[in-house]
Amino acid sequence: MRIARVSLGEQVSLVSVEGEPGEEIAVPIDGQAGARGERHRLADVVLLPPVQPSKIVAVGRNYAEHAAELGSTLAERPRIFLKPPSSLIARGQPIRYPAESQEVHHEAELAIIIGRECRRASVEDALTYVLGYTCANDVTARDIQRAEGLPSYAKSFDTFCPLGPWLTTNLDPTALHITCTVNGELRQNGNTRDMLWDVRQLIVHISAAMTLLPDDVILTGTPAGVGPIKPGDEVAVTIEGIGTLSNSVVQDHH
Repeated sequence: MRIARVSLGEQVSLVSVEGEPGEEIAVPIDGQAGARGERHRLADVVLLPPVQPSKIVAVGRNYAEHAAELGSTLAERPRIFLKPPSSLIARGQPIRYPAESQEVHHEAELAIIIGRECRRASVEDALTYVLGYTCANDVTARDIQRAEGLPSYAKSFDTFCPLGPWLTTNLDPTALHITCTVNGELRQNGNTRDMLWDVRQLIVHISAAMTLLPDDVILTGTPAGVGPIKPGDEVAVTIEGIGTLSNSVVQDHH
């Protein structure tokens, strides 16, 4: 099942997404999309980020080839950092290129959406806390990250966490193809089977420190091929079994 958050006039609703790419229909869940439960073409409604999380927990260097391209050694345990919920945008909303950076990169990632409160999960029950999965772009001001040696500020700018277009339930996350294109050119071409720490292990590790709440997001790391984006570009993250998250890049004049 594909579940999206959409804006219908003044109302925010959860809908089930049905149909083929470009022809999707938004079907109300439990009559949320208006009193009459009207069906809408997805192209005619405003897509929102699929969840409103209390936190976005991200994992660095979870693919060996990506760690190598950054010149980083492999860590002995997952490297965890946080992105603020204020960085979230939906499919179709622009990534704003901040004046503080001269080198902004794309990072295509599988995102885990938590479905119920999770504290100290075990490997055996870790996946029972998952509501679904979606596409994410962990946009990064690489020059700032390089200068600081820390990821959080460089990854926390407004619009630096495109998420969507919807979440997909009942998906096996162990071997999903991930790509990123910029203006149609293939930049990243990876697979979740190459993660150093898989979805179960990440949930166990993160929930040992912090309680994960419903709608919280875990970004599972990016495969090799990250690179620069600039104003005017169109960036698209596609994950097998989910769909495509596309965003344009614009200069932030504020």
